[in-house]
Amino acid sequence: MADSVSSCVKRVVDKSPFIHDMLINGILSFSNYADSIQAEVQKVYGKEVKSSAIVMALRRYGEELKSRDIRCKANNVEYGIVMKTNIFDLNLVRRDSFIAKLGVLYDQISTEKGDFLNITLGSHEVSLSVSEKYRSLVSELAKDEEVLNQMDDLVALSLVFTGDFLQTPGIVYEAVRRLAWEQINVIELVSTMNELTFVIKREDSMKSFDVLQSFLGGK
Repeated sequence: MADSVSSCVKRVVDKSPFIHDMLINGILSFSNYADSIQAEVQKVYGKEVKSSAIVMALRRYGEELKSRDIRCKANNVEYGIVMKTNIFDLNLVRRDSFIAKLGVLYDQISTEKGDFLNITLGSHEVSLSVSEKYRSLVSELAKDEEVLNQMDDLVALSLVFTGDFLQTPGIVYEAVRRLAWEQINVIELVSTMNELTFVIKREDSMKSFDVLQSFLGGK
C-alpha cells in the first residue's frame, strides 16, 4: 500500500527533532514550513502534493505529538537526580586483550563508596567512564591498546526512576530532545532498568541539571 501524504510528512518531520518541539509548543509557521519541505514530501510520496495538504498533515501531527507529550508526563513516573563529578572517559578499539583486564577495574573500584564506573562493550569499540582518581590505572591497562578518544573533567547525571519508567515510551527520547534543544552534547548515554545516566562536559552540568530536573513537568 502506498504511503499517505500524512505518513510522508511525518517521515520528513521526524528527521528534525527540533521541529517536534516547535510543533508541540505551537511556534511553527505551518505554511512556511510546508513550502520548505514540499519538494521532499513529493519525492517521498512519488507525485505532486499541494501545500495545503502538507499544512493539514502538519496540524494533525502537531496535535498527535502534543497528546503523546501529555501522556508521557501523565504516567506514574517520578525520579531523583544524582550528580557525580570528575569523570574520565576513554574509547578504544575492542580487543580481547583489554577485555581480559577489566577484572582489575572491578577489583579496585567500589561503586558502593561513591566511585563511578561504566563500561560499554560495542561490536568494535569499548567505552569506559570512570572516576578521575582511577585514571592512571585505566591508562596503564590501555597502554598497549588502540585508543580512539579520551576526555576528562566530565560529569555524570543519573536520573533514578520510580514508577513505570520501563513501560513508559518516550522518556529517553524526551530527555535527549531537551538536552539537544539546549545545545548540550552528550558524551555517553547509559540506560538500565530504573536509571538513565548522561555523561557530559562540566561546563554543561548546571544547565543540564535544570533541564533534566523539570523535563517531565513541561517547559
